[in-house]
Amino acid sequence: MLIPCKKIAQEIENNLRSRTTKLRSHGSIPKLVTILLGTAPEQLSFVNIKKRLAKKIGIEFEFVHIAKVPTFDRFLKKLDFIAGNMRTTGIIVQHPLPAGYDHDKIYAHMSVSQDIEGHKPGSPFVFPLALSALTGLKYVCNQTDGDTDISHSIVQFKKDAPFFAKHLRGKQVVIAGRGATGGGPIAMAFDKIGIDYLITHSQTLDSDSIYKRADVIITATGNHIITSKNIKQGAILLNVGLRKKDGKLRGDYEEEDIKHKALWYNKTPGGLGPIDVLYLYSNLLDSIK
Repeated sequence: MLIPCKKIAQEIENNLRSRTTKLRSHGSIPKLVTILLGTAPEQLSFVNIKKRLAKKIGIEFEFVHIAKVPTFDRFLKKLDFIAGNMRTTGIIVQHPLPAGYDHDKIYAHMSVSQDIEGHKPGSPFVFPLALSALTGLKYVCNQTDGDTDISHSIVQFKKDAPFFAKHLRGKQVVIAGRGATGGGPIAMAFDKIGIDYLITHSQTLDSDSIYKRADVIITATGNHIITSKNIKQGAILLNVGLRKKDGKLRGDYEEEDIKHKALWYNKTPGGLGPIDVLYLYSNLLDSIK
């Protein structure tokens, strides 16, 4: 069955719009600065999605497009200028980063509150993509309990730890991929709330045998790794990976192939991706505190 990500996203969006209106009424105007290095069309598309959602929610959005990639030191000076602006609530640097750019140094030039993706050590923020995956998982668990209220799918990270512990006890959870903006931060979030999991990556031997035993598979590879032949009947599939096929964006599985075997799955694009962006803005609003 298809997870109704669009309905879940609308619920989160309504909540964020209400929160933003309340903040503005008290004189707090949230602002996101998004920085893109280079001219990758996919990244430009992702920036436009963020921009459209910001407008709908009532958040100020500034796009800094540096088409010609500068030296790392020159970029850091530009970043210092942006971070030094008191009106800058949060900063996003679109990934992947150019060759030679140091991930940790970039986030060292932001305040803890401005790093709304949670890259800095000890950050109070959870990576939005991890929250998105947990939301899909929470929806499925709620359905098992007979809870059909979409609003109950919204994740409250620390509060929901016992909920996930209860529903995933004895389940085999697999995260496919360990990238810095995909499987890696999802695994870190799972560690924080005590979800046991296995992780597979390009060097894993016989990953198919792992997938065949899994009750839940979260895919974040950008490759076609899951088919109806390497999952078991009734598996739950959550995809956050992106790849291109025939000029169109796809996930790590073909939906027509797996939909009769998976108990639950999400579509791509338009599935967990928009929810990811909404949690980014949720973190932005939290950062004002």
